Amino acid sequence: QVQLVESGGGLVQAGGSLRLSCAASGRTFINYAMSWFRQAPGKERDFVATIYWAGGSTYYADSVKGRFTISRDNAKNTVYLQMNSLKPEDTAVYYCAARSSVGSVSSRALYDYWGRGTQVTVSS
Repeated sequence: QVQLVESGGGLVQAGGSLRLSCAASGRTFINYAMSWFRQAPGKERDFVATIYWAGGSTYYADSVKGRFTISRDNAKNTVYLQMNSLKPEDTAVYYCAARSSVGSVSSRALYDYWGRGTQVTVSS
């Protein structure tokens, strides 16, 4: 059974940092793209960042470029999202997702697996 389990969320002041983790299990993800999405109350779930497990190419939403870094640890089957210079508008539930198909990294419909999310709250 495939599982994506997020952790590392919490409450932080504006300007602070958090590191989210996504532990993946249940299959081999070498041919997958691993992504982070986020959903604020009353809003759609938006793309944040992607990393390709093979090769390590990364892509970011414009809103987080220069502040967030996505990375992976092959040995631990874990993907990370380092978030620096956090802003109140970064407040959301952050989800980990995995997909094997090609196409736009920001298209939610292409993703095969989703985690349950972890809450990030940034106070002003």
